[in-house]
Amino acid sequence: MTNDSRIWTAALIVVGDEILSGRTQDKNIAQVASWLGVQGIRLREVRVVPDVMDAIVEAVNKLRARNDYLFTTGGIGPTHDDITVDAVARALGVDVVIHPQARAILESYYEPRGGLNEARLRMARVPAGANLIENRVSGAPGIHVENVFLMAGVPGITAQMLDGLTGKLEGGLPLLSTTVGCWVAESEIADLLRETEKAHEGCQIGSYPFFREGKTGANFVIRSVSDDLLKACAHSLEDGLAAIGRFPVPGGI
Repeated sequence: MTNDSRIWTAALIVVGDEILSGRTQDKNIAQVASWLGVQGIRLREVRVVPDVMDAIVEAVNKLRARNDYLFTTGGIGPTHDDITVDAVARALGVDVVIHPQARAILESYYEPRGGLNEARLRMARVPAGANLIENRVSGAPGIHVENVFLMAGVPGITAQMLDGLTGKLEGGLPLLSTTVGCWVAESEIADLLRETEKAHEGCQIGSYPFFREGKTGANFVIRSVSDDLLKACAHSLEDGLAAIGRFPVPGGI
């Protein structure tokens, strides 16, 4: 199997009591998923965990083992409850060390901001053997160790870290998509959707119903790594809808 045809996968762990309590709404899942798609990597699963050592360790070990890549967001700041570095180190069975380059970056960043105190130095701690991910926003770098990538919880900083990783991870072909809409109840065409997907190997069809203007409809999103397969599947679905007296809307409703 070539690298282009292989499906590369990733998982994401969102760390933070504030996410689980509802005080903060997570915005990283969508941007991580979108970025991975461009890299030819599928985001297969997401887990939200509290700032609890055992919960993070368990999630890291399970998800890194069954995916090519694992990303975490949150828990790498300067306070006592930022324990993601410690948890990942424990999961990997390595010590936590001060990364000399991270320390130098933080010393330079905080020199005009009151200097590098003990709390700020926490952001130079990494699992032994780790490399850094550049952070052009707030100085404190992200961390890459084995197949695990530790990133900030602040979406703007996470975006910068992802930008720094662009083109550096091995992946396959980007996942393409197209949409067909129709004013129809999805239950009426469940068989058509199943048969169409079965007839077009390499394509997946997702159904997303809605209720608008007093009517029931649905958008059907077709995904594939092949543009030719994508178009053939869409045309087949459109023909199938037309054959039962339903009018497909290319591009969706």
